Amino acid sequence: MPLIECYNLTRYYGNMPAVQDVSLTVEGGEIFGFLGPNGAGKTTTIKLLTGLLRPTAGRCLIGGYDVHRDPIAAKSLLAYIPDNPFLYDKLTGREFLELMADLYRVPRVGRRERIENLLHLFELEDKGNALIGSYSRGMRQKIVLAGALIHDPIVVFLDEPTVGLDPRGARLIQSVLRFLTQRGAAIFISTHSLGIAEQLCHRVAIINKGRLIAQGTIEELKAQSLTAPTDKNAPSLEEIFLQLTGSPDEEELLRYLNK
Repeated sequence: MPLIECYNLTRYYGNMPAVQDVSLTVEGGEIFGFLGPNGAGKTTTIKLLTGLLRPTAGRCLIGGYDVHRDPIAAKSLLAYIPDNPFLYDKLTGREFLELMADLYRVPRVGRRERIENLLHLFELEDKGNALIGSYSRGMRQKIVLAGALIHDPIVVFLDEPTVGLDPRGARLIQSVLRFLTQRGAAIFISTHSLGIAEQLCHRVAIINKGRLIAQGTIEELKAQSLTAPTDKNAPSLEEIFLQLTGSPDEEELLRYLNK
């Protein structure tokens, strides 16, 4: 059974459609990349899937539970890390993880060990008693992810998870995500980093102007691209993305800049 499902998902803001007829599934053990230009509907789709927004039409299921009809059951299975998460700057790292454990009703038995293991995993042991307000952007990203994993979710949504991380931190996040899929979790990533998507994701979907315009494995997208791929010059994911979403014509740009 897929762990993430949405069918004909649609969201309007007034008369303006933000997301239209989006249908997709993500299975356990899969990292699913969600790509699109700025304003294409990526974040809105994630908020619909996680129950933060109510759809105008369509439905979303997490682990078989309808996000809006059975929100407690559905949301207990998932974690969501937004691109600009809110943090309590006056809490220490350990206090924040305790708070997240309380919110997710993590049992007291074994909780302390789990918190210490997460701090160790994300290289925050020495900063566990420091106020989050003193954390760098990369450290804040790590403590948010640690908090999201405190209840061992089977579905994880991430919006630009590697923004603000140095190469070591980005590699650590990728390793953690791969480990989660080995344990059967479904990972849904919205990112502008096409290199990370190509390297990390089992399948990707591309959204543009609120509609899904492509979906499949990287190899399937290459086979469907406008250029006929060969063994020697198969298009990159970046080239496919620009073909499908529309890229500025270089000559037109040069003419404009030379005016």
